[in-house]
Amino acid sequence: MTNIPETGRTPRVQIRLVVIQILVLSLLGTLGGRLWYLQIREGAQYQKEASGNHVQQVVDPAVRGDILDARGVPLADNETRLVVSASRTDLLKQKDDGKAVLTKLAGVLGMKPDEVMQKVRLCDAKTPQPCWNGSPYQPIPITDKATPKQALQIREASEDFPGISAEPEAVRRYPGPGNSNTAQVLGYLSPVTDAEIQKAKDTDSPYLRSDMVGRSGLEREYDKDLRGKAGVTRYEVDNLGRVIGKAKSTPSESGSNLVTSIDSRVQRVAEYELDKAMKAARQQFDKNTGENFKADSGAVVVMEAKTGRIVAMASAPTYDPNVWVGGISAKDYKALTGKDSDYPLLNRAIQGQAAPGSTFKVVSTAAAVNAGYAWDGGYPCTSSYSVGGQVFKNFEGENFGDISLGRALEVSCDTVFYGLGDNEWKKDGGINPKKGQPKDWFFKTAHQFGLGKETGIDLPNEVRGRVPDRQWKLDYWKANKDAWCKSGKKDGSYVEKIAYENCLEGNKMREGDEINYSIGQGDTLVTPIQEAMIYGAVANGGTEYVPTIGKAIISPDGKTVQEIKPKVARKLPVTQATLKGMDDAFAGVITRGTAAWKFNGWPQDKITLHGKTGTAEVYGKQTTGWLATYSKDYSVIMTISQAGTGSGSAGEAVRNIYSALYGVQGDGSIDTRKALLPEPQKTLPKVRTDGTIAAPKITGDPGKDAEASQQNNPSNGTDQQPATSPSPTTGNRNTRRRPRRIPRRGSRRMPS
Repeated sequence: MTNIPETGRTPRVQIRLVVIQILVLSLLGTLGGRLWYLQIREGAQYQKEASGNHVQQVVDPAVRGDILDARGVPLADNETRLVVSASRTDLLKQKDDGKAVLTKLAGVLGMKPDEVMQKVRLCDAKTPQPCWNGSPYQPIPITDKATPKQALQIREASEDFPGISAEPEAVRRYPGPGNSNTAQVLGYLSPVTDAEIQKAKDTDSPYLRSDMVGRSGLEREYDKDLRGKAGVTRYEVDNLGRVIGKAKSTPSESGSNLVTSIDSRVQRVAEYELDKAMKAARQQFDKNTGENFKADSGAVVVMEAKTGRIVAMASAPTYDPNVWVGGISAKDYKALTGKDSDYPLLNRAIQGQAAPGSTFKVVSTAAAVNAGYAWDGGYPCTSSYSVGGQVFKNFEGENFGDISLGRALEVSCDTVFYGLGDNEWKKDGGINPKKGQPKDWFFKTAHQFGLGKETGIDLPNEVRGRVPDRQWKLDYWKANKDAWCKSGKKDGSYVEKIAYENCLEGNKMREGDEINYSIGQGDTLVTPIQEAMIYGAVANGGTEYVPTIGKAIISPDGKTVQEIKPKVARKLPVTQATLKGMDDAFAGVITRGTAAWKFNGWPQDKITLHGKTGTAEVYGKQTTGWLATYSKDYSVIMTISQAGTGSGSAGEAVRNIYSALYGVQGDGSIDTRKALLPEPQKTLPKVRTDGTIAAPKITGDPGKDAEASQQNNPSNGTDQQPATSPSPTTGNRNTRRRPRRIPRRGSRRMPS
């Protein structure tokens, strides 16, 4: 019989009780230790944080700095507008998530309810624009175009509009009084995102939730300087939200002003002439396709030859950057990004890349001389050049006999360069060169000119173009071999034959590849800014400068000036003797070469112009025209897609830009009083201590002045069109097609 203690507990029960007691004591000890840690060890810190719960912050946004042209004329500035905003947090507290309030607000503002509700929804992967991509805790602007009557109606009936505010705010304005669009160069603003706030929180320039940040162009590139620092006022409040005192505050600091090298007058002329040239091209008949030229896009760059500074940069089609201010509408967003938009957000001066056509011969000529070919050697300029049964033709079968390299540049003789490229291909070992044998002068020289890489211009998202050398061909073949081999047919259509050929030997440098490459065709791609950089270097004696738009950053009070100095990128790989020969040849292009018919009557003895025309074939599209020119002061590059020859499409426009720069009249005389910029602007505008800018008064409309000048200028060609003033806010809406490569062999050359 088991002995049971008087307590009635067995040893097993007693052990369990002891374990429970130990656990309870352990838990009490842990809890006590934690309470000691929180109340004694870290008590002061938590007390400080708790007191912070009774401090409310009011953000005073910083005034964004102006973007000025070289003379101090604002290209982008600020103006006070009545902004109606919605607090998403307050709206979500309502039973219907604020739908009734937003519907009523739409009626007051004359907007559609759906349009207002789209403004306050948050952006995510599934939500299309328009939507709010900023912080959900800051006021979301509904419109910045409210009238005083609308604002008063909202404020007087605030109980009917909970979560809605109507306040005067400084709002970005494009363009400034300079009367030039400059849309793609300037860029636009949008609210900061939570991800950006987190990324920048530990930097020397953190974001506040109320900040607007640059999304493209100069607004993005110089955002840190332009943005300034928002001020924060902290108020102590009680549990009921009543203000009981004012805590530490920091005042706002206005952003600095960015002075650019853009001249708003020249910019306006460049935009006008590009638009007019495209309209004129659309009136011309393309005998190759049987249709009018589409002239769907284009770009023009005016650069200081001796510094690399950009005086004007225009891209078409263009748009009005003001559509982004206060939040973009669904209609406007579709117009800018839809498949039928022709993508006006692209800055085609730095993002548009195409085969350069004969303007590339500046590289081919330098390569030939570096490879040992004599400048004055007699090179046969025949009507055609045959290789393996394939015939490469000269423009309209022209035959100039044996000519020098300089004369070949003047008349843009393709067959001279076909022969040079073919000879070098053979010297390099043909299609199966031995290891280490190819010297590849034509490709090496292109890289030495800076092609195939970004120029380094102070704008975001620049593309690098392409030099289709052996390494590129190998990489491209590896990436596309499977698709080529699958779709290629030896006896199929033209495209199928090309795919079949690429499948077999697309990794090799074929004879036709180098022949086409020698005249800027094939897979070669360049951008207008690269061409401006190269021809500017030829103008100044061989120095390539990094293109820049920013000229100086000036503090709001004008006391601190940070100049942005020109930077040398590289020297051209040519001798001074070769440069002199090129210079003479390019002057001959204007007086007796391929561009002479557009520059008849130009005062060449007083203002010497140099140029090179180019016409690039693009498979499946009409030809792209190029005109690369320079004077002692500037290089001017214009290109228009699907517009025909370089001289025919851009000749008059480029001439008119030079006329505006130097004051050249229709009869060839020079009126210095009408010259916009006979020499580059060297001084900086003065910012006064009160923040105002000592800028010149603008008299007249430079676009209209250019129009009047053109009307007084006699026609130099058959494609003269009546001058019409372009709209700065609308662009071409033709469908934009993706560029495709031209055939490598048997391509029929077009005129330069």
